[in-house]
Order: sequence, then C-alpha cells, then structure tokens
Amino acid sequence: MDGMRVVGTLFGEGKMFLPQVVKSARVMKAAVAHLEPFMAAEKVGGSNQGKFLIATVRGDVHDIGKNIVGVVLACNNYAVTDLGVMTPVEKILDEARHLQPDFIGLSGLITPSLDEMATVAKELKRAGFTTPLLIGGATTSQDHTAIKLAEHYDGPVVHVSDASLVTGVCSDLLNPVRKESYIAELKAEQAQTREAYEKRQPRVIIPLSEARQRPLTLNTPPAPAPQKLGVSLFERIDPAAVAEVIDWTPFFVTWSLKGTFPKIFKSEKYGAEARKLFDDARRELDHLIKENRVHLRGVLGLWAARRRGDDVILYTDLTQKKELGRLHFLRDQLSRPTVKTCRSLADYISEQPGDYCGAFAVTAGQEIEEYAQSFKETNPYRHILIQAIADRLAEGCAEWLHREVRTKLWGYAPKEALSVEDLVEEKYQGRRPAAGYPACPEHTEKAEIWRLLGADRIGCTLTESFAMNPAASVSGLYFGHPQSIYFDVDGIGRDQVEDYAKRKGWTIAEAEKWLAPVLGYKT
Repeated sequence: MDGMRVVGTLFGEGKMFLPQVVKSARVMKAAVAHLEPFMAAEKVGGSNQGKFLIATVRGDVHDIGKNIVGVVLACNNYAVTDLGVMTPVEKILDEARHLQPDFIGLSGLITPSLDEMATVAKELKRAGFTTPLLIGGATTSQDHTAIKLAEHYDGPVVHVSDASLVTGVCSDLLNPVRKESYIAELKAEQAQTREAYEKRQPRVIIPLSEARQRPLTLNTPPAPAPQKLGVSLFERIDPAAVAEVIDWTPFFVTWSLKGTFPKIFKSEKYGAEARKLFDDARRELDHLIKENRVHLRGVLGLWAARRRGDDVILYTDLTQKKELGRLHFLRDQLSRPTVKTCRSLADYISEQPGDYCGAFAVTAGQEIEEYAQSFKETNPYRHILIQAIADRLAEGCAEWLHREVRTKLWGYAPKEALSVEDLVEEKYQGRRPAAGYPACPEHTEKAEIWRLLGADRIGCTLTESFAMNPAASVSGLYFGHPQSIYFDVDGIGRDQVEDYAKRKGWTIAEAEKWLAPVLGYKT
C-alpha cells in the first residue's frame, strides 16, 4: 500500500513465526520445533554448523527480519554474528577478515540499499573474498540478485526470499557432496536470467512532452480550505487510541502467517499459531501502554499549494505570495495497455490558487526500540515481538493522524464514521503517498518534508539513504482531492531524468542514482 511501510521478506522485514525463545540454545530449539516441516536444512550434527555474519547495510535501519533469521540460524547450530543496522562496508570487511565466516548475509528494505549491497559485493571481491553472499530484503529479488549483484562477486550470491529457506541454502553450501553442483546450478540460472534480461523486448517509453499532455483528468472540485493551515506538533499521541485502529494483517505477514485479520484465526493451517501470537502481542501491547514504554509522536503540515509543471509549490498563506517549499514529482512514462493517462501526483493539485497539500511524519519512538533491544540476548522472541508491535503502532499512528486531518484539521470529511475495516480498505477521501513508494519513488523528497515539518524534533531522523530512524516510523504526503488514488510511476525516460536533474539541481549521474529503480533505459 502506497504511503505505508511495506513489510518485506527475510532480512529486510522479517518472516516466520517463532514462539517464545530464551537464552538457552536447547530451549530455543524446542521453541521453534514447529518450524521443522518448513525448514529444508539437514541436521548434520555437531555443535556448530558454521559461522554466519549478518548485517543491515549502510543507510538502512530495518532489522526485524534479520533478527528472525539470526534466531532461526542459532536454533540450527550456526554461530551468528550480527553487526546491527546502518553497517558501513568497512565494518563488514573488517569483521569478515576477523571471523572468516562461512556465510555473509546482507539485509535492506529501502531501494537505495540495493546499490549499497552492490558496493559491498564489489569491495568483498576486491578484498579477495569468495564467501557465499546471502541477500534478503523487501526490495530485493532473484532477478535483481542475478542481474545487479552476482556480476560484481566471484563467490555465490544467493537471494533468500524466506527465513524458512535460509538453513536449506546454508546446508547445501556446506555439504561437500552438493556444494559444487548447487553453485554451478545457481550460476547457470543467474546467467540465464541475465541473458533473458538483455534480450527482453524494450518497454515502450512515452516521451515526456507527450506524457505531460496525458495527465489525470479531474472532474470534481478540490477539497475545501483546511480548518488550520501550517504545522501542528503532536508531542504525545495516546497509544490506546492508536491501538484501536491498528491493522493487524501485516503483523501476521511479518511472521509468515498468511491470511487477513481476523479471518486468519479460522485458518486450518495457521489459525492456532496466529491466535497464540496475537494473544502474546495484545498482552505485550497492553503492558507497553500501561508501563509507558511507548511514546508516540507526530507532526503534520497543511499548506496552500499550486502546481507548476510537475512540481507543487507550497506557500505560507492563502495569498500565495511567499513560497515556502517545493515538492518535485515524477510522471509515469510507461505505455500501459489499460491506462491511457501518464499520471503524476502533481495532477492532484490545481494550477490556480485555492488548492492545498500536506505532509506528515510519525514515530513509535526510540524508547520502544531501546526497550525491545534490552531483550535481544535474553529473550529474542520478545525482542522481535516488541519490534513488530512498534511497527504496527507507527502505522496505526499514521492512520489515526490521517483521520484527524480528514475530520478536523483539514476537515473535508467532518462526519466521517468509518470502521477499522473501512480504514484498512481505504474507503475515505484522500490519500497519503510516501516518498520511496510507487507513486513517488524518489527517496530524497523526504528531506524537503523534514525541512518543512521540522520533523527531527519528534525524534525521527533520516539516514544518508533517507531511511527513517527509528525504523518504526512513517511519513508521507496528504492529498485531499476526492479522486485521489494510488498508482505506479515507472519507465522514466532519459528526457525526464534530465528534466528532474535540472529541477532538483543535480547532475545526470545523481539523478540516475536516485531514480535507478524506475529508469526505463540502461545506464
């Protein structure tokens, strides 16, 4: 869902349910006994299957999945060294030289992490490593691993899409009988993927000048003027109120329990475990609230706005005489069989005075992250559970604040009375797309949002890759137009890259770096 942090896979944002685990390896093994049907690994025996070095790459802070993978590996007799988050390539190299691990795992959630993983692979190769490199995260894929990563490294580079598969991959790479054939098959498949990529039919990219003649057509008036313009700070948001609007479905996805909440409880396959997990989560959430372990904060801004090309100009007041800031949007240039328009978020804002736009940032706070971290060694399950709850609180906070905007601060839907199910299904007017997601795929726009809001004051900062820290944070934009929808922007042509670079004050190389995931041509 655009405007929400998407829960990913493996190292990026964890998958796989783990019942209560504690410090004792023996107890940990017993606790994850139900995973055995899903694990491909053989129990070869011995107290140490191998050494596994794992890290979330520089600029990225997401590690729920990485933490789950670490526990699964430890339960299968692997010695795991976790370097944490925002790990510089130099630290990964130093630890690899020191530990001489059997495996190196790289984690990342946001798209800039893909480039950082390539940098790590190149530097490992430069240092002479051929240690198997395992890749995971929400933005990673088998195709990306084959096309963009494997070519930079001499050792095997394996994309692992699910925590339940990691021990199977490790087992194959450690097994003297299967290792050679496994690597040969892997590299042959990746070579075929690269060959198919090179031979694929080029996508039809519509020239930018033509795309701009095919904008979204809006046939209803914009939302009325907000009740309150400017920036509003929410220093302390009631977590009990936020808990009432939490969408729990992504929480179960985090643990690889498939199904929508609350229907998942009736699942023959996942129902029993889902109920146990949910009961644990509700008890933990109640405890967090009662003991004041969570401090939800938020900040939002609503401004007079006017479109200029594919930019949206924000103003200090209704006279629109003094420019406050500028949001840079991209326009879809990909020819799509069923879509005749070439959409941009800028289309939601009028070129004439009398329109408005907003932005927000919310966080579950560093306090809950530190509290979760206090259990990492003694109770890994509780550590991961609290992190997952923090994610739900951040998303719930974004939902709660958006409702406050619609019904009060902007006030274009004062009589709105939607259930949690209605909120999940987005049955409200307006949308909240986020920088880095499909309709607004360029992450650096968060910097302008942070400047406009003064968002650092809520205890949430941006990393060098524009990830939000703490990880349990959400940010985005507010559009109130009744016809606002989410859509994808993709297939960016060289003409738009040049245009965007000029608008942002970048070089072409800088623009191609930040727009890499949506470029419609090869650099």
